[in-house]
Amino acid sequence: MTVLATLRGFERDLGGGFRVRRMLPALARRSVGPFVFFDHFGPITVEPSSDVDVRPHPHIGLATVTYLFEGAMMHRDSLGSVQRIEPGAINWMSAGRGIVHSERRPADLATRRYSLHGLQLWTALPHAHEESLPNFAHTPAAALPEFEDGGATIRLLVGAAWGRKSPVVTLAATLYAVLRLRRGGAVAIPPIAEELAVYAADQAIEIDGSPVDAHTLAIVEAARPCALRAAVGDANVVLIGGDRPDGPRKLWWNFVSSRPERIEAAARDWQAGRMARIAGESEFIPLPANAPGRN
Repeated sequence: MTVLATLRGFERDLGGGFRVRRMLPALARRSVGPFVFFDHFGPITVEPSSDVDVRPHPHIGLATVTYLFEGAMMHRDSLGSVQRIEPGAINWMSAGRGIVHSERRPADLATRRYSLHGLQLWTALPHAHEESLPNFAHTPAAALPEFEDGGATIRLLVGAAWGRKSPVVTLAATLYAVLRLRRGGAVAIPPIAEELAVYAADQAIEIDGSPVDAHTLAIVEAARPCALRAAVGDANVVLIGGDRPDGPRKLWWNFVSSRPERIEAAARDWQAGRMARIAGESEFIPLPANAPGRN
């Protein structure tokens, strides 16, 4: 049996009715490879009156990875980065010792109806880089390898596999790919990572003949090849994996660290307004009431 466990996740409201399916972290599984967080949002129809903006908020000790199937978002951060992200591209933001960013509706879509559908994942930074300088990199869709294999179109977002390599630079072995499986089509997945999970983003699939429902993250035996098949219709499938973190990590709110006291310090810094600001932004997401170290 290739499937070791399945995670159904849970829904979470990020504010204003903007709901996500959170697959990681879960009680049954805290991480897959370096990935410690996995949110799937949409597809949703965004109306001019919809509130889908994510106001400025901080991060430490992690890298955010944003990918869109549909729609567009505008990224701004405290480094001065201003970047529109559209389907097929990758935004990789390494927080290191601390960064603040927002993700908002682009101005040209303010009065339009459109569909928004995508993923945001976080990876834990290696211990030696938790306090590194923050940085941001955008890789357009045209720069990422895309190819046919069996019954699937594969876009390699991060890492190396199938004899190809993504140009996205990471600090640890990381694999992230999106497959478009045609109805009835199948594709073989070789052993390509130390840990590996398969996410059925919109349709039920089969893994070595075992059914996996839509919106389910299946942890697979990474050392063995497996076969994916689109059982019902054309299916978007996401592969994530890589080397597991080099030691335990604590995750609270938007912070990841190997040291609980570092998360407490970051919470105090955000509460006191000591973290960097985004030029032109005055809004912010306040610290949650259950901040560590509060009485």
